[in-house]
Amino acid sequence: MTSSVRLAAFGAALLLCSSVQLGAQRARIAVAPARPLPGTLVTLTLMSSGDDRDSVVAVTGTMAGEPLHFVWDEGRSAIGAVPVDSVGPVEAKVLVTRASGKAESLHVSVKPPPLPPPKEQLQVDERFGRPLDSATAARVAREGELAAAVGRRSHDSPPRWTSPFLRPRESAITSVFGTGRTFNGQVASRHLGVDFRGAAGEPIRAANRGVVVLVDTFFLGGRVVYVDHGSGVTTGYLHLSKALVAVGDTVARGQTIGLVGATGRVTGPHLHWTARYGALTVNPLELLTLDMPTRRRD
Repeated sequence: MTSSVRLAAFGAALLLCSSVQLGAQRARIAVAPARPLPGTLVTLTLMSSGDDRDSVVAVTGTMAGEPLHFVWDEGRSAIGAVPVDSVGPVEAKVLVTRASGKAESLHVSVKPPPLPPPKEQLQVDERFGRPLDSATAARVAREGELAAAVGRRSHDSPPRWTSPFLRPRESAITSVFGTGRTFNGQVASRHLGVDFRGAAGEPIRAANRGVVVLVDTFFLGGRVVYVDHGSGVTTGYLHLSKALVAVGDTVARGQTIGLVGATGRVTGPHLHWTARYGALTVNPLELLTLDMPTRRRD
């Protein structure tokens, strides 16, 4: 195999790269996966020549408007998110600063395929299919902004976890992320979390170490607990019968933080688990395979 063929194969394995030529140096950003679904977390990795004569001293950037937090061990990597409502390419912009003061601007984009059309055909009580009145719709909007603000503030904190994320319950998953739904054949929606089976009063555990930043009662989510894990990552636990933590508490990975319930706009007890990167809702199951160094970040 020729060197050019090997290079092409290597580039394909890295999925998608953006590169800049500076003399004999090359810096590029590798993104994986290549075609992430909307609501997916991606990994961005800086691939550099490592020239000691002008080493990289800082890497910053944004993806879909959210800050990227590059952390490193041997290399430099960050996680980013693809918005759940993406219909076109999603761009990441990265600035690489070298010891000499030179800066390299890198750009890379991913083009997610569309989410599949609604598959779940639900027959529910008529009250769940009716449009919300204006006052309730305004409340839902305010509560949605509270949850989004929690995610945005998480960018200000360093990563608080050092171990892999856990499932909040070991029970069966009854509804996955991104599933399209129709209610009584009329109202379409997209499921933006993962539902776990549970009887009222059964325990719910924190997916990882973090700080409790919101405990409230929402119209849709019922009794909720939100945990800030730092570096833009937050998780939410909805429809609880009881919260066992308070705002400001630092919780350990696997700690019981609440009990399964049926509060809010639900038809029965279960846990609805959500996750955000910044203000962007993502599939929380992807946190379970997140493999990021947390020792240092730009």
